[in-house]
Amino acid sequence: MAVIGVYSAKGGVGKTTMAVDIAWRSAVLSRHRTLIWDLDPQGGAGFLLGCEARQSPRAASVFQRDGRPRDLIEDTRYDRLSLLQSDDSMRFASIAFARIGHKRRLAQLTDSLLNDYDRIVLDCPPTINEVSEQILNAADVLIVPLPASPLAMRTLDSVRQELARHHVRQPPILPVLSMYSPTREHHRSVKTGIAAGWPVVPMASQIEMAAVNRAPVGSFAKGSRPDKALQRVWDGIEQRLGSMRPGGNVGQSAAA
Repeated sequence: MAVIGVYSAKGGVGKTTMAVDIAWRSAVLSRHRTLIWDLDPQGGAGFLLGCEARQSPRAASVFQRDGRPRDLIEDTRYDRLSLLQSDDSMRFASIAFARIGHKRRLAQLTDSLLNDYDRIVLDCPPTINEVSEQILNAADVLIVPLPASPLAMRTLDSVRQELARHHVRQPPILPVLSMYSPTREHHRSVKTGIAAGWPVVPMASQIEMAAVNRAPVGSFAKGSRPDKALQRVWDGIEQRLGSMRPGGNVGQSAAA
């Protein structure tokens, strides 16, 4: 049982596409009972899974002291995969967390839901605020997709610094080089340099088609380069989760 956070402080890096694909692989290929919890106000996870948007904005209400996240969980068309959708109310989630003054509220909720699910995947908003602090407290492993750019590498440094400053229990970080193009010299230098050994997800039409098809990449592009790359990402997550100690804590030696 584990919580997987897919997080980047920078938008436009394929974060939601990766989160949905990870959740799909967890449920359909690894046969885990899986929940994807969309914490991003844009609500992309539900869209990519082909679910209808919720009419009433209630997503942030689950963080109240009497909030009941199970009431908002819905099935998807994929076996063993459930969804807790986001909506416009999540724009004010940081205010809600600040108001209740409970820095482990999200961790408390995910702990209770792990009675029903083997894996919870958090699709995180691209921000560093009270919401990201809640996520860092809740995650057992943190997936950080990053494009081959100096600003993106600074983002990874900021995540590591945030963990070192404020979090005694640091989740292992799995950085992923995303939107990689081997035809670009700078991309190649990043891949063989600072990103050496990272999983690599290529820039490819199949990634873009996830939004067109409203489906996880692995469900319609089996055997393609992106499918194989995303499977390596999932294998890396499972490897890190395999280092979990008795009692549910991931071994710190797995941190990148």
